Parts: sequence; structure tokens; C-alpha cells
Amino acid sequence: QVQLVESGGGLVQPGGSLRLSCAASGSIFSIYHMGWYRQAPGKERELVARISSGGSTIHTDSVKGRFTISRDNAKNTVYLQMNSLKPEDTAVYYCNAAFRTLGYWGQGTQVTVSS
Repeated sequence: QVQLVESGGGLVQPGGSLRLSCAASGSIFSIYHMGWYRQAPGKERELVARISSGGSTIHTDSVKGRFTISRDNAKNTVYLQMNSLKPEDTAVYYCNAAFRTLGYWGQGTQVTVSS
């Protein structure tokens, strides 16, 4: 069992930055592949970025060059650095932990990009 708690969301102006954090507890963090997903109103949840247990990363095309996922296994935490934010980045952002057939979600953190 893994518990995930996201933090760092908020209201930011277009062009601004935020860093989301996801703190994990309850299991061996380093074995999990970690991901950030987001869900905008009226839309399906989508993958934003993912980092493997070995540190390999992928970012969806819409955030490449603006967002960066990273992890600190010593702190059991995964981060999402978001720069050059756009109004279309507005969504609830969710942290996900996956290992084989197991998957866990956090409660989500709201990110609103608006002037």
C-alpha cells in the first residue's frame, strides 16, 4: 500500500511557474514508476509526465520544454516543475505510483493559470 500526498498547486498568471510535489509513504518508493496526470473540467484524465524507477522520463508533447518531472528517492518524493504556464494547463493534477499490477493515486492538487 502506498499513500500519496500532492502539494504545490495554486493560482498563477500565464507565463508563471509552479513546482508540484508528491510525497509517498507506506512502501519502498524507489521501486515505483511515478507519474503526473491532470484532468481539466469536462475532459478525461491525461498523462503529463512519467519517471521510471531507474530515472527515465517521458513528457507529453504539450508540456515538453516547459515541464520537468524528477524524483528524490531519499525523500520519497516526486516533483513536477512547471514553467511558462498557459491557461490550458489549468487542471487538477494527480500523482500516480505504479509497480507491476499495482497502482495508487493521490487526492489531486488544483492548478489554475489565469490573469
